Amino acid sequence: MRTKLAIFFLFSFTIFTITAQDSIPSNAVLDTTTVHTIVIRSAQNKIKIIPRGVNLVNPKISYIIAKSIDNAFKRFRMPSFWVKVNKFGLNLSEVAFINWNAGGNNSISGIANVKLARNYKFRHLKWDNNLEVNYGLNAQEGRKLRKTNDAFRVSSTFGYRRDTISNWYYSVKANFNTQFYKGYKYPNRETPISRLMAPGYLFIGAGTSYISEDEKFNLYISPVTQKVTFVLDQDLANRGSFGVEKALVDSEGNILKAGKNTVMELGLLVTNKWETKIDKNISLNHRVGFYTDYLKSFGNIDVDWELKLNLTVNKYVNTSIGTHLIYDDDIKFDEVKSSDGTITQAGTPKIQFKQLLGVGLAYSF
Repeated sequence: MRTKLAIFFLFSFTIFTITAQDSIPSNAVLDTTTVHTIVIRSAQNKIKIIPRGVNLVNPKISYIIAKSIDNAFKRFRMPSFWVKVNKFGLNLSEVAFINWNAGGNNSISGIANVKLARNYKFRHLKWDNNLEVNYGLNAQEGRKLRKTNDAFRVSSTFGYRRDTISNWYYSVKANFNTQFYKGYKYPNRETPISRLMAPGYLFIGAGTSYISEDEKFNLYISPVTQKVTFVLDQDLANRGSFGVEKALVDSEGNILKAGKNTVMELGLLVTNKWETKIDKNISLNHRVGFYTDYLKSFGNIDVDWELKLNLTVNKYVNTSIGTHLIYDDDIKFDEVKSSDGTITQAGTPKIQFKQLLGVGLAYSF
């Protein structure tokens, strides 16, 4: 009896040892598939009893993840909070006649414009810097070159907001504009009526700005803005052009005291920029500025308003229609002089208006 029990326990121990091994036999069939470092089981037992409310999804073998291994490795780069704009445009128009019975003169004109912007925005801070340059010439058969457009404008605005969800900023703004070359009242080419830094305008002030999240709308209000007008051409300064104090002369026209080259004003400045898309290839740009001086002529508002309609043909060809309106109380027209050169009537300010239409090339880089 004892011998039978010993044989039974020995046989049971052998069976337990065989079934409790912790390794897979060499002749066993694997039930897994390895894709790189991911293991997906291809053979699974079907669950017979599924509790109520449980939604099971059958696993699918996918090799999509393996495609990323074939792509070149891209090193991580810190995102930049600067937005850069580089635009160059050239608008041309030309008229040519050969045996044209109705008559006319051959002519060609062109306007070049450059716009550069470096704008920074991160959380509470915003810093916008813009440079715009425009210059145009017209050549017509039988007469010399004439200037049709001339502008140099640079501006910088620094803003701070209390939180990241507000569109209102405490702002400090500086703006400067002038022109490059002499300007004449054609056909008179002897006496220039403007030139580089005559005039030149500098605005420095502090206030508040409302800037939309997409930055298409910008309203700036500054109750304290210093305006400096430069007239560095002494002949124009002696005549009192652009609001500077003119020269003191005697009865014979001799200059006793030269005219001043600068005039300073302190006043209120309101500017607004707005850009919208009218259609897929049509956009409208609007820029306007209002300024009034507290000390000398409060209530007389200087206006500088530009409106431009851009029609895009493709990436490199566009059409632009623009208007520019200026009213400055310091710029006088219809000045009346006596026979000895003495000014008997200083003249009156008038609305200045310019309209531009051009078809040309545009390139951004």
